[in-house]
Amino acid sequence: MATITAAMVKELRERTGLGMMDCKKALAEADGDMETAIDNLRKSSALKAAKKAGRTAAEGLLGLKVSADGKRGALVEINIETDFAAKNEQFIAFVERVVGLVFEQGDDLDKLLADGLDAERESLVQSIGENISIRRAARLVSETGQVFGYLHSDNKKAALVEMTGADEALGRDIAMHVTASVPQVVRSEEVSADDIAREREIYLAQAQESGKPQDIIEKMVDGRVRKYLADISLLDQPFVKDPNTKVGALLKSNGADCQRMVRFEVGEGIEKEETDFAAEVAQARGQ
Repeated sequence: MATITAAMVKELRERTGLGMMDCKKALAEADGDMETAIDNLRKSSALKAAKKAGRTAAEGLLGLKVSADGKRGALVEINIETDFAAKNEQFIAFVERVVGLVFEQGDDLDKLLADGLDAERESLVQSIGENISIRRAARLVSETGQVFGYLHSDNKKAALVEMTGADEALGRDIAMHVTASVPQVVRSEEVSADDIAREREIYLAQAQESGKPQDIIEKMVDGRVRKYLADISLLDQPFVKDPNTKVGALLKSNGADCQRMVRFEVGEGIEKEETDFAAEVAQARGQ
């Protein structure tokens, strides 16, 4: 019996697009012969899922789960090709399955996929007929506070926050605010010096086009940097339910604080394919 190495599995994955466990199994059944393994896979339905893997999956759903005691929360994004397929009951159940695994076992997706989740995903791809991607996952565990979550009604935007001193209502409100207002950091001090320098450089170049004196330009740039930090920092943002109150002031008045946050939105950062349907039909007809 030939020894199946990690390099062999990697090569077969790259050539077929199949999951690690499927590739390892195929190589074992072919006694390590790469071409035989590929031929056998071609004879089976496995490569049908692999072909679909090349298609962009930018729609989908989020899954959210928070423990009853508020000590643990999980958030996952599962993508699929069309919004219509995202309403499939099997897909919805799969999202719940994945968020449950992350909630119980942690957010190491590579480990979860290797432990059998990738095989479940591929089976669902074949059943539904669209590419499915388990894109990302996060789990927050709080030792000193509580984790709160908010999932928008469309299941496409959600957030988890870890807080101290907050009751259920305030925790949910802050999670809802993070979902709606998209802060990038909890507090401005968390913004890296490199990010601030990059923004300052951009603002300086823009301000210099005004032709104003250098001292005025410096003040303009300082003001824009302050606004940039306020816009992306949770504590400096106007509270979504009361724009006259900053989130930081709201928390302080309630003796609460926010330690961490995670926000997902389905498809953010994925470049969607724009399809010209008429051109696609013409191409199919050989025109």
